[in-house]
Amino acid sequence: MKYYRPLNPFKAISFDLDDTLYDNHPIIKKAEAKFIAYLNQRYPELAQLTQAQWLLYKDLIVKELPELVHDVSLWRIKALTRVMTIYGITPCKSIEYAKDAFAEFITLRSDFVVPYKSIQLLEKLAQSYPVIAITNGNVDEFKIQLDNKFQFILKAGNGFKAKPQGDLFIEAARRLNIEVSDILHVGDHLVSDVYGAQNNGAQAVWFNPNKQSLTGALLLPTVEISQLEQLYKLV
Repeated sequence: MKYYRPLNPFKAISFDLDDTLYDNHPIIKKAEAKFIAYLNQRYPELAQLTQAQWLLYKDLIVKELPELVHDVSLWRIKALTRVMTIYGITPCKSIEYAKDAFAEFITLRSDFVVPYKSIQLLEKLAQSYPVIAITNGNVDEFKIQLDNKFQFILKAGNGFKAKPQGDLFIEAARRLNIEVSDILHVGDHLVSDVYGAQNNGAQAVWFNPNKQSLTGALLLPTVEISQLEQLYKLV
């Protein structure tokens, strides 16, 4: 554990989800592979679609519509609709099929079990503080059984800009009836989590299990931890 700033009193703890409470990289890699296989099999027009092609179309549409970066779900739906239309599915059917395919992706990317130690941590912290989640992702919290571990979960999209923008932190404080500065945010990403929290007035705990360097940091975290269990020392 490393302290970069004095830790001030706080009234609530917020958590990032992906790559903080669970290792999301292998989950997404597996889900994306299965998703392409699903598209190939489910829609004859997409039988030859490769993952490289899919990623190219996904990148192209966010360059065309940069606001999609704030809503990963809508981004995927728009990309799916575009790809389906390009590959010969009628525009009307593309809209319908894209929604169906997106639902399948959410099922695939939510097909995992959150480590018990993370569940236990949330339950113990909730005995002393309001515990919430602030995420840019779109995991189905019901499928991974995190829906009842937080007072609420805020996701980017639907009018809220993604971290590091302040929308989600401000909304969290509003719902908790506290100031943003009363929030201690825990997350793995130096920009979206650490900078997002610190730049908007909250304190940030950088979860750094792989002992990465601070290269790329825009602001220093309050505290750096390599194991989530170290949070017990802060409360």
